[in-house]
Amino acid sequence: MEIYVPILTALISGMFGAAAAIIVAVVQSKAQHSTVLAELDKRDALQAQRIEQLEKKMDKHNNLIERVYELEQHNAVVDEKIVVANHRIDDLEKKG
Repeated sequence: MEIYVPILTALISGMFGAAAAIIVAVVQSKAQHSTVLAELDKRDALQAQRIEQLEKKMDKHNNLIERVYELEQHNAVVDEKIVVANHRIDDLEKKG
């Protein structure tokens, strides 16, 4: 029986050491997990802000495109009126 005492003592001390190592690993893992989640939350917030800024820029761009389209339509109408006015002037000059 005396032979088994050192072996049992070694086994028990090894189990306590292993249990302590496992507990430390779990605590560190939780801390790292919390840190990673906090970093991901910051990154998500930053990306959401960037997306919002891009959406605002896109809205401005789309508004500009719409205004240019309206100006082109107005310009086409004005060009047509100029052509009509020139024809009238030519007709008046031919009569006179």
